[in-house]
Parts: sequence; C-alpha cells; structure tokens
Amino acid sequence: MGGWQWVKVVGNFVNLTTVAGLLVGAIGRAHVSRGPRGLYFANGYRIKFPVAGAFTIGNVVLSKHERSYFDDEALVRHEERHSWQYFWLLGLPMLPLYVVGVIVSFLLTGDPASRNPFERMASLKDGGYVERPIQPIGQTLTQAFSGLRSRPKGP
Repeated sequence: MGGWQWVKVVGNFVNLTTVAGLLVGAIGRAHVSRGPRGLYFANGYRIKFPVAGAFTIGNVVLSKHERSYFDDEALVRHEERHSWQYFWLLGLPMLPLYVVGVIVSFLLTGDPASRNPFERMASLKDGGYVERPIQPIGQTLTQAFSGLRSRPKGP
C-alpha cells in the first residue's frame, strides 16, 4: 500500500466513513476481510438495499456476493475510486450528493449510473455499467411508471 493510500485510510477513519461502513456491514451480517489498497471487503451482505452488486462506504466495499466477486481488478479499482471520493468530500456528505447524482442521472437517462458524476469519475466501465444516452424526460417517466404498473400484485 502506497503512501497516499495510507492518507486515505487514515482520513476515512477520521471522517468516520470507514467506521460507518463496518457498522453497516455488521448490521447486514457481512463477513469482513482485508482487501488491497487499504480496502475492506464485506461479503455476504444480507440487506436488500441498495440494489447493487457492490457499494462502498469509506474504505469498506460491501457486497451480497462471495469474496471471489472481487477477483475482478477493474471492479476493485472502481470501488477504490469511490473510497477516494469519501476522502475528498470529508466523509458522509458524499451520501446525499451521491443520491442527487442518482436522481439526476435517472431523470436524464433512465439509468442511475450513466450521468452520475461519482460513477463516471470512478469509471462506468470498471464498475460494470453501460453508458446510456440522454433521453427526453417524458420517456424516462414513461419507462419508470410502466415498470411500476407491470409488477405483479400481492405478497
């Protein structure tokens, strides 16, 4: 682990995001292990939110998958970039800003990642995302509401 990665590790402990990530992992009954570049992997996360293959809080990358999911070096780079975003935004302010990015991206493209600046800076491709084109907001709303109508009723 390089010198700058130690700065990020310490910074994300001080700004409490890594602590928050470990707490979320414990609540989700994930198994935590050390990963490369100052990251921790919390695998077997059992809470169904957020809907993502992996998500990062501080230096903790949480996933419902097994540890082998992180054998993909590009994915690890993507999640590490998110850990730097927490560092540069001084911690938890990243979360509401990220939500704004999701909303804006969804309204512009019908996809929560394509125009989300945090996902774009972390590399859409490395995160396994496909970039969607900007579309008229009416089309986005029609897609969203048609998806809601087509869901099965009942428990």
